[in-house]
Amino acid sequence: MNRLMKYLSGYKKESILAPLFKLLEAFFELLVPLVMASIIDRGIHVGGAGGPDTAHIWRMGLCLLALAVVGLVSSITAQFFAAKAAVGFSAKLRQALFDHIQGLDFTNVDKAGTSTMITRMTSDVNQIQSGVNLVLRLFLRSPIIVFGAMIMAFTIDVKSALVFVVAIPLLAIVVFGIMIWTMPLYKKVQANLDRVLGVTRENLTGVRVIRAFHQEEKEEERFRGHTNALADSQVFVGKISAVMNPVTYVVVNGAIIVLIYIGAVQVNVGSLTQGEVVAIINYMSQILVELVKLANLIITVTKALACADRVAGVFEIQNEDWMTAGRQVSDGKAQTVQPGSGTGETPFLQFDHVSLTYAGAGAETLHDIDFTVNKGDTIGVIGGTGSGKSSLINLIPGFYPATEGCIRLEGKDIRQMPEGELRQIVGMVPQKAVLFKGTIRSNLQWGKPDATEDEMWQAIDTAQAREVVEGKRDGLDAEIAQNGKNLSGGQRQRLTIARALVRKPQILILDDSASALDYATDARLRTALKKVEGGTTTFIVSQRASSIRHADKIIVLDDGEMAGIGTHDQLLDNCDVYREIYFSQYPEERLKAAKAAGSSAGQQMNGTRLSGRPGDGADAEKGDA
Repeated sequence: MNRLMKYLSGYKKESILAPLFKLLEAFFELLVPLVMASIIDRGIHVGGAGGPDTAHIWRMGLCLLALAVVGLVSSITAQFFAAKAAVGFSAKLRQALFDHIQGLDFTNVDKAGTSTMITRMTSDVNQIQSGVNLVLRLFLRSPIIVFGAMIMAFTIDVKSALVFVVAIPLLAIVVFGIMIWTMPLYKKVQANLDRVLGVTRENLTGVRVIRAFHQEEKEEERFRGHTNALADSQVFVGKISAVMNPVTYVVVNGAIIVLIYIGAVQVNVGSLTQGEVVAIINYMSQILVELVKLANLIITVTKALACADRVAGVFEIQNEDWMTAGRQVSDGKAQTVQPGSGTGETPFLQFDHVSLTYAGAGAETLHDIDFTVNKGDTIGVIGGTGSGKSSLINLIPGFYPATEGCIRLEGKDIRQMPEGELRQIVGMVPQKAVLFKGTIRSNLQWGKPDATEDEMWQAIDTAQAREVVEGKRDGLDAEIAQNGKNLSGGQRQRLTIARALVRKPQILILDDSASALDYATDARLRTALKKVEGGTTTFIVSQRASSIRHADKIIVLDDGEMAGIGTHDQLLDNCDVYREIYFSQYPEERLKAAKAAGSSAGQQMNGTRLSGRPGDGADAEKGDA
């Protein structure tokens, strides 16, 4: 919790005033039993045969009313300052946590888990906020009331007050013993909440898949299992916490019984008055009430401390030193690498024997990837499922750090570039088309916040999305639902491509982002990308051979290794993996190739029979050609 207290630094005034006003309320409350004792002893009893002293009773009654009003004002003021400090603290903490998560690389985000991050930012921060609020209100008030009541009892009668000396340590043992017992159990409850949130998120995200495969009952059973585990852990820790109140009541009420007995004896011998006995019993009752509050405070603080450890654990997650070493602190303004030809000694983009191993993985995902790219080239990336295509292109914008080798952009290691500068150079269209709730315009402005309408329409035309926008009644201001649920898959993909094109990136990465497009639209898109001004270097990851066959260079991946690199024709001649992928999609081409190979072999054999020399057959084939 101490690691998070820096976020309370902006609320020092509120953090001081809240407990001070609570202390003021506590002091006034400690005076109430004395006033009551005065009413009994001087207002009622002293009157004797002449009747009660009404004037004194009225004076003391007005004094009680004044104490109540001042205590109420003090309490409300304390509540206000405590709430302001707690809410402000949680807002700053949540913002800092969100900013920290945004700065983590994909490796750490994958390791922590999405559901865990969401729980930390919502439930855990809320529990910490409640803890801070109650601490500011009760942490000083309750102990002051408890020990103040004991001291006031000693001022009245030492012998009776010795009961407090026994009762208070017993109560402390109960309260703090239960706190120590329950703290690890509350951590377990929050961990179970993580699992429930994870299952809920999976079900909501994949609801169509669940229904398509008729797995509703199975998922209900899985969800029920996690919720039952959460409920069981909450009930178990709740039972332990619930023991606190009855045990404290037993101790306090037992102490009150002893006080009544001792007080009766003292009154009988004339050592105490009835009012003083009532005052001592009131002080014990105040202790009971405050200990109940303190018990609730301890439970809330226990939860808050458990949640604070979990939140602090997220802050402790840091990007690896070898990833951030040398990375300059950007001033927040994206800079642009000066365009270079990429055709001289320094290529525009170079993968220098790069390998990638994901955190916790048993083997390399990519191994010894080595190639260069000239500026303005179109690079196709193809391979079987799980061959490492997405992993390869995720290295370019630095989403994952290369575990071996180096990636250079115009001769400069990308790890030495400010993150904002690198991301401004690269336009990324991920495999899953993601649009945000808002309008078409607001989504396109993710690529460039100050983009003009002309720039937007230019990007829309290049992405073949004009019909999508013009088909909406409000055009660029048409509403987009969360995740673009009110659009088809192809429409979402075209708008995400337009979003990347608005910023006019030097490197455009299309990670299988045209899979929902028909062949004609895909072809028009590739033609339009070739005409983009500025010589954009384009990476096209696709399962379709037709989408990358006209690329300047095609990279073929097989099980994380480069199986071949070259043009379409070159790879058909010398790359078995590419040839297998291509012919599996175009079986008629395989037949043509087989016939051509058979015809060539037949002509060669005829030439050999006629002349008896192999060379004549080759010459005859050339002549036929």
